[in-house]
Amino acid sequence: MKIPNLLYRLYEPLLWAQIKAGPRPQHIGLIVDGNRRFAKDMGLDKNEGHSAGLETLEDFLRWCWRLEIKIITLYGFSTENYNRSDDEVEYLMDLILRKLREFQVDPVIKEEKVRIKVIGRKENLSAEMNEEINKIEAMTSDHDRFLLNIAISYGGRAEIIDAVKKIADEVKKETLDINAIDEELFGNYLYTEGIRDPDLIIRTSGEERLSGFLIWQSAYSELYFTEVYWPAFRMIDFWRAIRVFQQRERRYGR
Repeated sequence: MKIPNLLYRLYEPLLWAQIKAGPRPQHIGLIVDGNRRFAKDMGLDKNEGHSAGLETLEDFLRWCWRLEIKIITLYGFSTENYNRSDDEVEYLMDLILRKLREFQVDPVIKEEKVRIKVIGRKENLSAEMNEEINKIEAMTSDHDRFLLNIAISYGGRAEIIDAVKKIADEVKKETLDINAIDEELFGNYLYTEGIRDPDLIIRTSGEERLSGFLIWQSAYSELYFTEVYWPAFRMIDFWRAIRVFQQRERRYGR
């Protein structure tokens, strides 16, 4: 056990030296995956894996803020996650609810001036959840240093459909000229209105797909997939993702 810890301490400053002066993504999309497989490998209940993943998220936020990464969009709960067992869905919702309440009294949120916004089909969430969402969004509305988007009851296709419905309604009411619709205008009807597209999307656990996450916004995002389960994700794993981002040439189709 001592050898890995020693190697970690030696590798960390080397990796930091490689990335500290390079470009940083301004917006990271995060797909946290592997909580249940982590729990299984550790001989734990699957819900304990979700709890461990929440602890990793707290670390991840601090790592991002240290690098002055301004926007983080977290894939917290997808529309497909409703298909899981009732007890797991209930546990995840309780976990999210508890975290929203913790954010309300967390001094770091105020000190770092983190604005928190929830995106997704909020109408599918409980009245209790929506109440806590409204509270944390109101409490942090004037924070202007960092932004944490939490995607709850979110699906990329659902987001696009909702945007199309809003546009169609305005065209029908003749408050919007159909010829005015372009990519820029369409973006104003998405849940992420006014927020720059993600520069980098990270997914853990070895799965190499976006699973409906930020479908429209990720057109030119750099994608980074790692085999590491989310609860076991370490700072050096994060820095490796940053190093890969820095090594890529972003040409946007040019």
